[in-house]
Amino acid sequence: MKRIICGALAASALLLGACTTVAPPARPNAWAAPEAIVAPSSFNGVHGLAIDKQGRLLAGSVVGNAMWEVDRKTGATRVMIPSVEGQADDIAVGPKGELAWTNYLMGMLRMRDSDTAPMRVVAKDLPGLNSLDFDRRNGKLYASQVFLGDALWEIDPAGQKAPRLIKKDMGGFNGFEVGPDGMLYGPLWFKGQVVKIDPANGAMTVIADGFKIPAAANLDGKGNLWVVDARSGELTRVELATGRKTVAKQLKPSLDNLAIAPEGTIYVSNMADNSVEAFNPDTGELRTLTSGKLSVPAGMKIDGNDLFVADVFGFRQVDASTGAVRDIFRMQRDPDLEYPFSVGLSPTHFALASWFTGTVQLVDRKSLKTTAVIHGLKAPYDAIPMTDGSVIYAEIATGSITRASGPKFEQKEVIASGLGGPVQMTLGKDGALYVTEAAGKLTRIPLDASAPLRAVAEGLALPEGVAQTPWGSFIVAESAARRVVEIDPATGTRRTVAEGLPIGLEGGPGLPPPYVPTGVAVGGDGTVYVTADRNNALYRIRPQR
Repeated sequence: MKRIICGALAASALLLGACTTVAPPARPNAWAAPEAIVAPSSFNGVHGLAIDKQGRLLAGSVVGNAMWEVDRKTGATRVMIPSVEGQADDIAVGPKGELAWTNYLMGMLRMRDSDTAPMRVVAKDLPGLNSLDFDRRNGKLYASQVFLGDALWEIDPAGQKAPRLIKKDMGGFNGFEVGPDGMLYGPLWFKGQVVKIDPANGAMTVIADGFKIPAAANLDGKGNLWVVDARSGELTRVELATGRKTVAKQLKPSLDNLAIAPEGTIYVSNMADNSVEAFNPDTGELRTLTSGKLSVPAGMKIDGNDLFVADVFGFRQVDASTGAVRDIFRMQRDPDLEYPFSVGLSPTHFALASWFTGTVQLVDRKSLKTTAVIHGLKAPYDAIPMTDGSVIYAEIATGSITRASGPKFEQKEVIASGLGGPVQMTLGKDGALYVTEAAGKLTRIPLDASAPLRAVAEGLALPEGVAQTPWGSFIVAESAARRVVEIDPATGTRRTVAEGLPIGLEGGPGLPPPYVPTGVAVGGDGTVYVTADRNNALYRIRPQR
């Protein structure tokens, strides 16, 4: 009797399991129009600020390759100098109203004498050209290299003379300003100090220290130097006479730069929020002129209702239902974050890849602690942490996909080579790896080497993000065509999911064509999610059945 009862219970359990198995949703007949669940914002990361002779507030973006104008009353924004010439890490206004700015990724310094005057390059071949300012007494121009170099130069505004080296190996002389005495006042990013430098001989004097990451400093004409700290988020007033520091306002970390208007308003930029805020030092009032929830959304993955977005200046979690955004990491606040352009998921880990720094960062999903960073890679555009502890990454510079394993990921196995610029990857339901190639392909790569590589689709227009649907097809973002398509893996046939999307931000000279990869994810019900690098939004595209 006991055997019969046990058998009956087992049969009942199997029947119940069969009854509760949920079939995947059917392929939809069409797709609804895209809807933004995270609203657009300006800039693609905002950096240097300046107020010109006309009273306009100017803001620079490196990743966005543009200089913007921000209305100081309404916060309305417009592109003033477009890509790629407008790429600006810092902006300076000369004594005659001339405008100068640094093309950080191009190693150039550009100028123009007025809105209608032509632009000209007055310095080049200076990697990491970062901050600059004029001596308003005589028109002399100074600029510093930071991160990709560490030097301070005098630049000929006419572009005729070679730059004169003033000092090197200072410790990252960032966001500086020339004072009325001709001295250069600014922070040392890597030393936590604010200093004064004599441009005549390079003599350097420490004014104050004890900062975490001082990013920029400006004088207010009242004996104070105002400093923004990228890591702490503090806006601090430093008395020049004594070096005494007073935190005037606690802001969010990832602060980048500041500008002080003639009437005293202090404008502050935040790279992670695409924000420009106005602070009144007399009243303590803080007003947001413009901001966003995402800075430069790139690669993306989904787990249940959670979207994980590599946001270049941050790493964010987005609620797929409401669009609510939560910070996981912010640039500079979290020291290990290295400008992530893509994210991979396993049940236990995130993998954040950055082609810019040549790294893959492994993060424990439970503790949010970095467990390893793989350095020295050749422009990795994506990475997937595997359940066996290994990591698969795609290097666009070598055209290869590699599995790294071992205690320090020192064991390397090339899975595929000769690819035409691997961009984004996903593991298919069949256990194979599917990768987009910038040359125009979606390629299937068996991880067990049971079959040769196979082109699932060809002739795609710079394909980037890729994700599989519950019914087995693949969704691919064609960034050059600004559309998202669905591809049948058996036949390669495709249909348009959405077009006219704000994707496909173009990089500057010498940068990889995918630049900021468009992220694609597909939910359990077949809803498609797409990141938009041209306006920093996140879109949802619902299936119509």
